[in-house]
Amino acid sequence: MGRYSPVLLAVVLLALGVSFSGVMHAETQSAVQQKWKFSGIFGSFDRSAIQRGYQVYKEVCSSCHSVSRVAFRNLRDVGFSDEEITAIAGSYSIRDGPNEVGEMFERPGIPADYFPNPFPNREAAAASNNGAYPPDLSLIIKARHDGANYVYSLLTGYESSEADESGLYLNRHFPGGKIAMAPPIFEGVVSYSDGTEPSVENIARDVVNFLQWAAEPEMERRKKLGMKVILSLAVGTVLFAVMYSRLYRTLLK
Repeated sequence: MGRYSPVLLAVVLLALGVSFSGVMHAETQSAVQQKWKFSGIFGSFDRSAIQRGYQVYKEVCSSCHSVSRVAFRNLRDVGFSDEEITAIAGSYSIRDGPNEVGEMFERPGIPADYFPNPFPNREAAAASNNGAYPPDLSLIIKARHDGANYVYSLLTGYESSEADESGLYLNRHFPGGKIAMAPPIFEGVVSYSDGTEPSVENIARDVVNFLQWAAEPEMERRKKLGMKVILSLAVGTVLFAVMYSRLYRTLLK
């Protein structure tokens, strides 16, 4: 009997694994699939949505989350003017230095600066978010499977605005079904100047558009280059086929 115990143990562990994965699947729902303008080989950025998404990030998300890989000057690519970018950068305080006496100091941001972290260190960030470290959002879309749909689903997937006895919030799209982050958006949390309705769904879509751009600011250039390469290869293939056909007929004569 003893020689079969490893096999039996493996079977038991496999069964437990299947059961556990089944429970996790039951607690966590798949991401809600959305249609995004940036999807597909011909996809492009919705600059109006990105600008609204930046507003959501600035007014709602930036108190906890950073986008440290994005420079203020990058906002020019999505339609912000130089004057607007200078004003946005100047509204942030940037730690710089050392100065001539070896001390660090604070100064207003300039367009060449990157968005700063709202917290001085990781511990302070976790302490402000129920013990969970709020991640940098620069690459969050690329860091999660089906990133755009996942983030949209997470933002719209809260079951209640009230925390449970453990201080966590029910969210059907977060692994395990509970999350330390309180619902960050609700209807009317921002006011759009272009008349867009500030519903939870619209706000979530806008911030996803902003984060998609933050993660892949070169996306449009990359797709255009890819299309040029494909067209060049197609033309080259046709020319090669024509030349080969003519050469073959010449050799047969």
